[in-house]
Amino acid sequence: MGILHALDRVRFQGVLRCLYNQELFCEYLYQLKVLWKDFKAFACDLTRRVHQSAVDLAKAAGRPYRYLRSTNISKEQVIHELLEQDAVHEGLVAVLSCVEPCRTYKVYGNRQTQKLELRLEASRCLHVYFYVQHPLWGLLHLRLQTWFPFLIHICVNGHERLARQMAQKGVRYERADNRFTWLEDFARAQGLADEQLQTDWVDFCEELRRTYHPLHAEIGQPLGGISYYWTAQETEYASDVLFRERAVLDRLFPRLVRHGMIQFNCAEVMRFLGKRLDANFTGQVVSDLRQRHEGIRLKHWVNLNSIKLYNSLNVLRGETTINHAEDWRVFRSPETRPAAPKAWHPLRRGVADLHRRAQVSRAANERYLAALAAANDATTLSEEALTICQPVWQEGRRYRALNPFNETDAQLFQLVNDGCWLIKGFRNRDLRQHLFKPTTDQKVRRRQAAQITRRLALLHAHGLIAKVSRTHRWQVTTRGRRLLTAVLAARSATTDQLVSLAA
Repeated sequence: MGILHALDRVRFQGVLRCLYNQELFCEYLYQLKVLWKDFKAFACDLTRRVHQSAVDLAKAAGRPYRYLRSTNISKEQVIHELLEQDAVHEGLVAVLSCVEPCRTYKVYGNRQTQKLELRLEASRCLHVYFYVQHPLWGLLHLRLQTWFPFLIHICVNGHERLARQMAQKGVRYERADNRFTWLEDFARAQGLADEQLQTDWVDFCEELRRTYHPLHAEIGQPLGGISYYWTAQETEYASDVLFRERAVLDRLFPRLVRHGMIQFNCAEVMRFLGKRLDANFTGQVVSDLRQRHEGIRLKHWVNLNSIKLYNSLNVLRGETTINHAEDWRVFRSPETRPAAPKAWHPLRRGVADLHRRAQVSRAANERYLAALAAANDATTLSEEALTICQPVWQEGRRYRALNPFNETDAQLFQLVNDGCWLIKGFRNRDLRQHLFKPTTDQKVRRRQAAQITRRLALLHAHGLIAKVSRTHRWQVTTRGRRLLTAVLAARSATTDQLVSLAA
């Protein structure tokens, strides 16, 4: 039917950075005339007031307040049950609270120095959840830590926002849970999804903070009115491929999953997520296939970032999750020198670079789905291979046939189809380094370069590779990726495997 790229779940984090610096926090207590020995009583009283403010907000809105005795209780399930009992279309749905892990300050006595010490360490404290039906973003929640340093998380869903945008613009759709199963106009829906990236995220988060954490102005006043620094702690960006018939996707999906598990090695997974496998990489690459109650899910991790594939009803979803933004780059000026020339710098976690996150996530999804497309074709291998196993003519020049079972041609197929070229492509010199031994003889190097040029021209004539405009680089075409992957898989298959498939 079509494909839709859109933000899915986004988790914003608001941090009072001054309060995470121990020296500044000591200055904060000094301004308030709070002795360290009185810190616990002072903090407990402030926590009580923050908690009471949440209870008062629930009472004022006529909505329930519930304390959850365990973190294992699903808050989403509680809210779902409340919405079934009493449909809330706008405003506060409920306030939940639970004791959960956090980082906070504690005062300890040092026996050696005979003095008190203030430490920021892992602990547990009460957290308050405000579930809200937002007029633009639909159901979202704000999580507030009720103890110093008052960390805030805000979780939104881009598909919730998109549904409301389409309803407002008169674009018809059908929806099941967190996905659209039918769209009247894919182009308009994509345009509305892209509009979300122009949101003033700081203003949006501050509006929620002012409503549900009114004591912040008092808390930040001693240091001159400090404000929250907002970051996109975790982002999910989905690319949904919608099929007209669910039966078609159900037939194809097992093949896609099998292809992803067998064919995608570490280098290819890293390329999907914008990394290169080299001697400097010290992280971990993991691929995981899991059966869940919703169905089968295939997921690949590169450190803290991941890309996954799963299906539901008639929707095939590829989704990139970014937790460690620094693995990507953004073209910008340095933060400390805004007038300096722009250059490629690490992607920031701040909301200023959220648009760039969407760009790299969408590109990762498209690379991943394009690579999977090699398994999604009903054409027989003999029909596909026949096109390259015959000579072709181009601009009056004849190019010989390719032989997938010839060792020289197969080695070239394997090299150009390697996942390490997915993003930037490959050059003549890149192939020479893999196909020939290093040499300092200039005549030999020229002969090798000319030989690689002829091989590239041969692949280009058969439509397997294409030149990247205004560069010396080449990329494997979509058709070439599908055909080369299939041919190489057949070439490496054992006789027993082929016989079992034929049976």
